Amino acid sequence: MSKTIKNIFIEGAISPLFISESIAKHASKKDIGAHSIFLGQIREDVIDGNTVKAIEYTAYEDMALEKMNEIREEIFEKYDLTCMHVHHSLGVVNAGEICLFVFTSSKHRKMAMQACDEMVERIKAELQIWGKEIFNDESHQWKVNK
Repeated sequence: MSKTIKNIFIEGAISPLFISESIAKHASKKDIGAHSIFLGQIREDVIDGNTVKAIEYTAYEDMALEKMNEIREEIFEKYDLTCMHVHHSLGVVNAGEICLFVFTSSKHRKMAMQACDEMVERIKAELQIWGKEIFNDESHQWKVNK
């Protein structure tokens, strides 16, 4: 039986309302003792005198989702999680807005925290997602992950 591959992509910024509703939905799950949440936010960096006003994300979606599914399965095997949710922006996300939301839940805090941290690191290192920094003067350059 093949598993459905979850689509992690959201067009534009991830709204605070979406994040709060995701958290609220877990109040009915009484076997969870801990949640760990990572929110990636666009910084208004200054690079060579130019200020970043937004990042435009693009992805090789099919390949990125396939890889995400592999990573998700590996994380569930490694950590005793109750659930995990991952959402990543595509398109333009302005400085100050959220572009990545990783939410892990487990019976105990250590598992939730370690799984969340590993998921974020693996997304940055392994998924085919690219960001183009857009500056206030409308010039742009490809972002280098740090």
